[in-house]
Amino acid sequence: MSKPAPQHDDHPHDPVEEIVSAIPFVLPLVGGVLIFLLAFIAVSMA
Repeated sequence: MSKPAPQHDDHPHDPVEEIVSAIPFVLPLVGGVLIFLLAFIAVSMA
């Protein structure tokens, strides 16, 4: 019998998938930094 062709799963590398997997960790950290900066601006203006 003939040998079946090897199955290569060579799909292109998608950088968006890596960013989407990091969103649950990055978004709260950025939100916390933003809240801290806004509070610092409010205290310094008062």
